[in-house]
Amino acid sequence: MSVELLSRIQFAMTISFHYVFPPLSIGLGMLMFFFELIYVRTNNVLYYNLARFWSKIFAIIFGMGVATGVVMEFQFGTNWANYSRYIGDVMGSVLAAEGLLAFMVEAGFLSIVLLGWDRVSKKFHLFSTFLVWLGSMFSALWIVIVNSWQQTPAGYHIVQRADGSYRAEVSDYMEMIFNPSSMDRFLHVILSSLLCGLFLVISIHAYYILRKKYIKSSLLAIRTASMSGLVLIILQIASGHQSALIVAEYQPEKLASYEGHFDSNKPGNLYLFGWVNQEQKTTKGIYIPKMLSFMISADPDMKLIGLNDFKEEDLPPVNIVFQTYHAMVALGMAMLGLLGLLVFSFKNRWLLKNKWFQLVSSVSVLMPLLAVQLGWFSAEIGRQPWIVYHLMRTKDGVSTNLSAYDLWFSIIGFGIIYIFLTGLFFFTVRRQVVAGIKKYK
Repeated sequence: MSVELLSRIQFAMTISFHYVFPPLSIGLGMLMFFFELIYVRTNNVLYYNLARFWSKIFAIIFGMGVATGVVMEFQFGTNWANYSRYIGDVMGSVLAAEGLLAFMVEAGFLSIVLLGWDRVSKKFHLFSTFLVWLGSMFSALWIVIVNSWQQTPAGYHIVQRADGSYRAEVSDYMEMIFNPSSMDRFLHVILSSLLCGLFLVISIHAYYILRKKYIKSSLLAIRTASMSGLVLIILQIASGHQSALIVAEYQPEKLASYEGHFDSNKPGNLYLFGWVNQEQKTTKGIYIPKMLSFMISADPDMKLIGLNDFKEEDLPPVNIVFQTYHAMVALGMAMLGLLGLLVFSFKNRWLLKNKWFQLVSSVSVLMPLLAVQLGWFSAEIGRQPWIVYHLMRTKDGVSTNLSAYDLWFSIIGFGIIYIFLTGLFFFTVRRQVVAGIKKYK
């Protein structure tokens, strides 16, 4: 394998492992705040006990996020030195803002959330919980800004360095931050992250109900999470549509890859599922004719830019993008269905009666976690072969002093470490779940 491919595999492995934890912490932070807010307003101790229970699991998830996130920043220098030199002026300022304005707020007030129970006033503790949640979202904001800039660069100019190489420098900081895709993508990421945390709460409390434990507290938690989740998944579908409009305008070859659309002389079809043969330039499957054109322009007969308009070397591996994108959409629809059933089940207490429903709900957290991974895969693979869209190719961003041996060594090393961290994570979370929801009040 080439150094470029191995570097991409290593970064995909580390980012995929890391990206389990920030979405969980963002969503869980919201529910911790909701539980504590309801307690402060109603003095219902069940919500107090829920908030304390979930704060411990939040701390475990936060710690894993920090430990796995540091790795990626080092990789920018070790594996992607040319990329780092090129984008350093953009990335450096944004990552510094993430550390100073987001991470420090989240980490600082987390100590009050964990240790401040009965030591500070209820309202100040509630405020601290809110800042932890807010900090987690602001941290995501800055990361999404960097990634969105790679998708739709703005607010920069190209400068030639003394050694003859080029780099992008910020010319308009606000234009760089509010680049064409950043805010839409941020909303999409936040909504998906909130759903991850909500489904984690649903899964754990459905497990408790399956085991006939903490029934009253679990029903309260699932009701709060499922009703919030139903609203969020509807907003997420709308957000996804808006993101697709941005992709259609600024990255037409990516949109064409999402739906396997080759011919620019024809309207775009919306595939439910299918298979793309990039060599033969065909897409076979079940589709709704002209629906993609209608969703993009409200005109079913509008001709969309197809993959045939681009050189082969400027296209991503289309079938991979097609499959990951459609799998993500399918999981979104499945989440919508399950959340609808959960909300409906409270009228006839179906969740308490049906063990299969309890079992499905207890593993439902896998759906949003897999969906966010597939969403990133489709977005990042769909941008290929560019590491910065139409400015720098991925192959040109790799460090020049690496060998395949170096990368195999680090990939295997990271794999061993991540297996250990996975075991440690499940062990510590399981211990909290087995210990159960204590009656603090």
